[in-house]
Amino acid sequence: MYAKKSLVLLTAAATSVSLVACSSDSDSDGAAGGKSEGGTNYVTVNGSEPQNPLIPANTNETGGGRIVDSIYSGLAYYDSEGNVHNELAESIDANEDNTKFTVKLKDSKFSDGSPVTANNFVDAWNYAVANDFRNAFFFEPIKGYEEGVESMEGLEVIDDKTFTIELAQPEADFPLRLGYSAYFPLPAEALEDPDAFGENPVSNGPYILKEWNHNQDALLVPNPEYTGERMPENDGIKVVFYASQDAAYADLLAGNLDVLDAVPDSAFSVYESDLGDRAVNQAAAVFQSFTIPQNLEHFEGEEGQLRRAAISHAIDREEITETIFQGTRTPASDFTSPVVSGWSDSIEGNDVLKFDPEKAKELWAKADEISPWSGTFAIAYNSDGGHQSWVEAVTNQLKNNLGIDAEGAPYPDFKSMRDEITNRTITTAFRSGWQADYPSQGNFLAPLYATGASSNDGDYSNPEFDAMLKDAASADSSEAATKIYNDSQKILFEDLPAIPIWYSNVSGGYSENVDNVVFGWNSQPIYHEITKS
Repeated sequence: MYAKKSLVLLTAAATSVSLVACSSDSDSDGAAGGKSEGGTNYVTVNGSEPQNPLIPANTNETGGGRIVDSIYSGLAYYDSEGNVHNELAESIDANEDNTKFTVKLKDSKFSDGSPVTANNFVDAWNYAVANDFRNAFFFEPIKGYEEGVESMEGLEVIDDKTFTIELAQPEADFPLRLGYSAYFPLPAEALEDPDAFGENPVSNGPYILKEWNHNQDALLVPNPEYTGERMPENDGIKVVFYASQDAAYADLLAGNLDVLDAVPDSAFSVYESDLGDRAVNQAAAVFQSFTIPQNLEHFEGEEGQLRRAAISHAIDREEITETIFQGTRTPASDFTSPVVSGWSDSIEGNDVLKFDPEKAKELWAKADEISPWSGTFAIAYNSDGGHQSWVEAVTNQLKNNLGIDAEGAPYPDFKSMRDEITNRTITTAFRSGWQADYPSQGNFLAPLYATGASSNDGDYSNPEFDAMLKDAASADSSEAATKIYNDSQKILFEDLPAIPIWYSNVSGGYSENVDNVVFGWNSQPIYHEITKS
């Protein structure tokens, strides 16, 4: 597909073959207001406290992801429609069989004035794998990748402006991934003490981190060394970490917040009238689910398969999306998103998503024959993300349709919930989801469900599914890859490593103080384009 071509412009989300950041998605009371003491006019936006220091390959949640994507730049970037453009790459040339890519870099600098070189990419990628960073899985296609390996043989620095990437197998769409944050470069000093560096990073993107007031806000200001295409049109971005979406929405209406990308469910019936033509409700590459860990009692083996299917049949997705979300969600029919090319609503096995309380009771009874149910089924969620209403609705349906005790398990914020999930100390099911990193079906499947993958928080493993992912990645066309990706989902519908519930629109809005507000294909505002009066 890309053999003997320089990568200057790839495919659009609507025509390419997959969350940001990326990754596990977050919807998230912080102080607002957009002026510094000197009177600088910042654009204020909503966000949540990053889970970790701001190291790109170690950031796989949206609280940190939205900041990482603004302060760093990679070989490529994605525009609002999901088209991929070269950013730091002058060219990315493929050999005949798409197993080796030669990257030539443009002149660019980090925010301290030092040049960005080929070593800054190769060393950062090797370090991520050697130290088992959360996004190390994204380097799996590279020849010599192995968990914890010090150096991948598929990476070679030719000179300061040139390096090569050799893959373990042909992958025509590999360049499509290179706009994702896992592949961003880092200066040498970052590898000496990543945690300290990530608190105050030297970066190379449109913005730099000026302040990070933990659990309150972060201030990003334009990077004077940046010369790329995402040049800021504003004085800076103030990301306010809200404890509730209701507080953020109240600030938006009061003019204290400029851009909101997550309207609370309490305002779904009024936000379009409240905001008029400043209201936003558009499709985005966001998939929502809840995950039942593989080792949770009563959810292993055949008993677990029966109970997962029973739970899925016991949920009336149509009712919840209509009554709670009022047109801002669509019931899921697969594990990806209608926004990406190749999506299908007729995957074999997806009838397990059909609301069928009688079938649910029947399957639950069969599971009880293996091992009688005991206890309470709980779904963990973060209270700062506007999830209480739907979790209560789902657990009430499970109570009524399965005759079991079910309840929500609230955490005060996204970070505290993610910490327990990451550390594998969580003892309940938990709300999950994915905001695409790059516009591909594979990005919704491999990071979440491949054995040992970076965001496989339920520890699911199926060798047949893993093999199909490899086959799809090495397919010689996007059409061939699409068929394999869709066929692989048959396995997911049998095993249900997560319970698909719905696709999310980006439901947001902006104040009268800003213009040029565009929400991208992955639901994130295009921050650098926003202007403020």
